[in-house]
Amino acid sequence: MTDRANSFEIRRREVAQRLLDDNPDALVIAGLGATVWDLTAAGDRHSTFPLWGAMGGAAAMGLGLALAQPEKRVIVVTGDGEQLMGLGALATVAVQRPANLAIVVFDNESYGETGMQATHTAAGVDLAGVARAAGFPTIVSANTNAELDDALQTVSSGKGPVFAWLKVRAEASPFALPPKDGAWLKDRFRRHLLGPAAVGEG
Repeated sequence: MTDRANSFEIRRREVAQRLLDDNPDALVIAGLGATVWDLTAAGDRHSTFPLWGAMGGAAAMGLGLALAQPEKRVIVVTGDGEQLMGLGALATVAVQRPANLAIVVFDNESYGETGMQATHTAAGVDLAGVARAAGFPTIVSANTNAELDDALQTVSSGKGPVFAWLKVRAEASPFALPPKDGAWLKDRFRRHLLGPAAVGEG
């Protein structure tokens, strides 16, 4: 963790709560680790699919879901470490151009799951610049609370694919764990989206 990341204004749990409150009908993919805990603390919803593993896979999973459900808003909420491992997916997202997809990166410049070591963004890697070079049509960044409202409005209603890069404070928050049974989580999400028949019920 860097001293700079400790000083960021934006608080990740507050943003997670706002994202769920502002987008009650959205389908949400939570990248592994702290963003899973953030979204669970904001309310464990059947329309949220938390990744317990698959580091680097959140954006790709969001892309597949957005293409399969073009009438639904799909929001990926992930961290800088997870997104750094899946940079290639951003190019594919930009090429496919799903208008209903938004990718939100909570960047605390730290690998929270392995001891808060500094990530590449602490050394200047510009994730918004990567998304821009990949071809994302809509990119927003927020480094302060004053910039946050416009960024979240774009996440909710901007034509996608949207890439939102939010600098959030590096802080330890209490664990808020969703169920750990991956098959059950998959069935819960499919049941919410497609009805009981999708999981062999009814």
